[in-house]
Amino acid sequence: MNHKTTAFIQAARVAHLATADKKGRPHVIPICYAFDGREIYSPIDEKPKKISPLLLKRIRNIQVNPHVSVVIDRYDEDWNRLAYVLILGRAKVVLRGARHERAVRLLRKKYPQYRKMRLEARPIIQITPIQWKSWGAL
Repeated sequence: MNHKTTAFIQAARVAHLATADKKGRPHVIPICYAFDGREIYSPIDEKPKKISPLLLKRIRNIQVNPHVSVVIDRYDEDWNRLAYVLILGRAKVVLRGARHERAVRLLRKKYPQYRKMRLEARPIIQITPIQWKSWGAL
């Protein structure tokens, strides 16, 4: 991954995470995330949810099928500025430990809203990129 791609990923505020269940049915949602240059971290934060964090569709999908895709894109009315990065990777749910602590620090640094949330007590999705493709004016 080159410097422009890394900078684009780190600067973006939102991405879209695609997971699939054991039958291959897709599920795509917008996510907040942090990227440390090697891994992508996305929390299951304290925004209202109807069910327990570990029962969310994205978590259940990752548990049965760790293959995920992440799209980080930029739309602009000036189509010369259009760009995206597509990342294919493997995901897992992290509940504690050094990676979890690092992810919490990175997420709080990027998003002021997370400074008031108890992310240390919440699951975090860790995505290890395997392949990526970029297009456009990164």
